[in-house]
Amino acid sequence: MIRLLSTDFDGTLVDHYASPPVAPVLFELFAQLQRCGVLWAVNTGRDLRFALDGLREFAFPVEPDYILTNEREIFHRNPQGEWQDYGDWNRRCLQAHERMFQTEAPMLNEMLRFIRDETRAEPIYEENKPVGLVAQNDAEMDRVIAHLHKARKPDSLFHYQRNTIYLRFCHADYSKGAALGELCRLVKISPKETFTAGDHHNDLSMLDGRYARWPAAPGNAIDEVKEAVRKAGGYVATARCSDGVVEALRHFFEVERLAPPGLA
Repeated sequence: MIRLLSTDFDGTLVDHYASPPVAPVLFELFAQLQRCGVLWAVNTGRDLRFALDGLREFAFPVEPDYILTNEREIFHRNPQGEWQDYGDWNRRCLQAHERMFQTEAPMLNEMLRFIRDETRAEPIYEENKPVGLVAQNDAEMDRVIAHLHKARKPDSLFHYQRNTIYLRFCHADYSKGAALGELCRLVKISPKETFTAGDHHNDLSMLDGRYARWPAAPGNAIDEVKEAVRKAGGYVATARCSDGVVEALRHFFEVERLAPPGLA
C-alpha cells in the first residue's frame, strides 16, 4: 500500500506551457488520498518561500503535509500552522554544507575560475556566497559538469544538483533522495510504501528505488529520468506533468494493487 507521495513541483505537477497548468483531476485524487491518510510531500528545488508562492500561484486546493526544499531541507507545519524545520535534519544539513565549502574551497575556486574564464555562465550568489550557476544553454552546462567531474577528487564531498541550465553546488550526502529517506524515517513509512515522481536530473536521487519503491516519470521527463525509473521497476507515463502523475498512480493502484483502503 502507498502511504507517502513525494513529488517534484515544476515540470512534474505543474506544466508551465499548458492551460490549466495543473490538471483538476490531480487535485481531486490528492484530496481523496489525503482523506485516506496518505501523506504528500512536495520535493522541490525551490526554497520554502518560493514553494509556498507556487502553491498559491497555481491555486492548489490541497496542501502538502511536508515541503522538502532546495533539494535537501525538510519542513512541516507546527501546531500554530507555521512552517518550520522537521527534526534536526536541516541543522545538520547546514553544518555539513558549511564544513564542505570550507574544506573544498580549492575546488570551488577552480569552478569559479573555469566559469569566469572559459564559459559565459553566471555564478549565483546567496548572502555573498557562490552557491551555483546558470549556463547559457544545455551544451554549456554539459561542459561545466564535465569539468567538475574532471577536477574533483574521487572522495570529494563537493557535488551538484542540476535542473535544466541551473546548477546548485551541494554536499554529496544531501539530495532530494536523502531528504526523502530522512522524511520516511521520521514518519515511520518504508520505501515499499512510498511513491515518488520527477522529471529532471535533480530528481534522479529519489527515483532510483533506494528511497521509494514506486518511482514514476511523466511523459515529458528527460530520457535519463525515464531510464532510471524503468531500471528501478517504476512507471513511465505517456501523459505530461500532472496528468502523467495521475496516470502513474492509477497504474500502481489498479495494476499493482497499492491503493489505500477507502479510495474510490
